[in-house]
Amino acid sequence: MSGRSTTRVAFEEDGRNVVYRRHRNGGGLVSPDASVDATAFVARDAWVEAGASVGPGSSIGSGSWIDEGARLGHDVVVGHNVHVGPGAEVGDRAHLENGVRLGAGVRVEPRTRVAGDESVLPGSVVARAAIRPRRLRPADSARRLSA
Repeated sequence: MSGRSTTRVAFEEDGRNVVYRRHRNGGGLVSPDASVDATAFVARDAWVEAGASVGPGSSIGSGSWIDEGARLGHDVVVGHNVHVGPGAEVGDRAHLENGVRLGAGVRVEPRTRVAGDESVLPGSVVARAAIRPRRLRPADSARRLSA
């Protein structure tokens, strides 16, 4: 059995049983029809569904769910309690903070950070910001122009 344990899970909505295996790195539940790189970390109470793929060096936090057909690039950080919707694509080195919800078919460009507890509508594209937040100043600190 090559050191992998399996867990049978019954879903309430339709009563069907699906077999998952525990990922070696972190112990999260992974569908046998998903592709998760051996160097990726999947927290013990995280799920990766059928058809999903998780790239090398990526990390999936506790309570997170990678839905069917979703794709995570390399070195992606997925926080706690995140849902990556069906068919969503997350580019290399992107960071999804805690509580993020990505709708079906969302595309997150590489090296993009999605702030905590944000919900992204299905089919949206999340691009990197042209201005880095640390470069913005509050309005009261800006120089005032005299008339």
